[in-house]
Amino acid sequence: MMKAVEISAPGGPDVLRLVERAAPVAGAGEALIRVAASGINRPDVLQRKGVYPPPPGASDLPGLEVAGRIEGGDADALAAAGFALGDRVCALVAGGGYAELCVAPIGQCLPVPGVLSDIEAASLPETMFTVWSNVFERARLQPGETLLIQGGTSGIGVTAIQLAKAHGAIVIATAGSDDKCAACIALGADHAINYRSHDFVEEVRRITAKRGVDVILDMVAGDYVAREVSCLAEDGRLVIIAVQGGVAATFDAGLVLRRRLVITGSTLRPRSVAFKAAIAESLRRTVWPWLAAGRVKPVVYREFEAGDAAGAHRLMESNQHIGKIVLTWPAGQAR
Repeated sequence: MMKAVEISAPGGPDVLRLVERAAPVAGAGEALIRVAASGINRPDVLQRKGVYPPPPGASDLPGLEVAGRIEGGDADALAAAGFALGDRVCALVAGGGYAELCVAPIGQCLPVPGVLSDIEAASLPETMFTVWSNVFERARLQPGETLLIQGGTSGIGVTAIQLAKAHGAIVIATAGSDDKCAACIALGADHAINYRSHDFVEEVRRITAKRGVDVILDMVAGDYVAREVSCLAEDGRLVIIAVQGGVAATFDAGLVLRRRLVITGSTLRPRSVAFKAAIAESLRRTVWPWLAAGRVKPVVYREFEAGDAAGAHRLMESNQHIGKIVLTWPAGQAR
């Protein structure tokens, strides 16, 4: 048996309950991880509300990322991947992360750089996989190009700022207060726009001398799409990864034609293990050396013990945080 946080019914944060559950069993190609920390992400909130169910075959428990030690699993597959029992890893999972034990595909596990704690490591997988897949693979951000990040102090935002700067891009980030804009600059952004006091379209035009940006990472959608299309330079790419502002959007299709724009998007959770394993390999080759060298750093705003998962979700929904929120499992940390 193990402790886990389950969603007792769709609803607010208080529906999250710490319970006893049967421990999961690792199958072929999987690792069993003794969890020390679990990352909190916006999709967890949506799942709790009943509007983002787990994909078929995934655990009904929330949680998309964990860090801890390998306690068991497919011995041959672990050895082939260079892992052994007791190794510290972080992993992207399709569900089940809010628990003392979690099963993860071995291809989605990454070693924890020795400079990082388990809490820091738990904050990495979901945002790293998402940013790499969308900004670097789908949008093909190149060194010297300009990236606009909507929501620079979110978990995705702090990761995107750092990875883009390490890659040699120019970064513009938006945020909802002057303090958050200052945090974006401290993380490496070249420019930060307070979207509550400034029109980000006009600010982008000013900053880029009316040229526009090459890539936009958008978590809002809705009426932002039309404004973002007008911000793009020729051959610009808009990548939509969330629809917090709504799914309906209208925009100037003529502008898309004249400037040869690309509007794309993706969701990561339902993609195949093979797809995610390929991202993990790219991260291990490119980003993990940046982490080891301190060029990219986890940004953990606050940690909560697992019994206060409701408090963690309330903080997430308040939008007051800068970076990631993490749940801790004392039993996993003590081993």
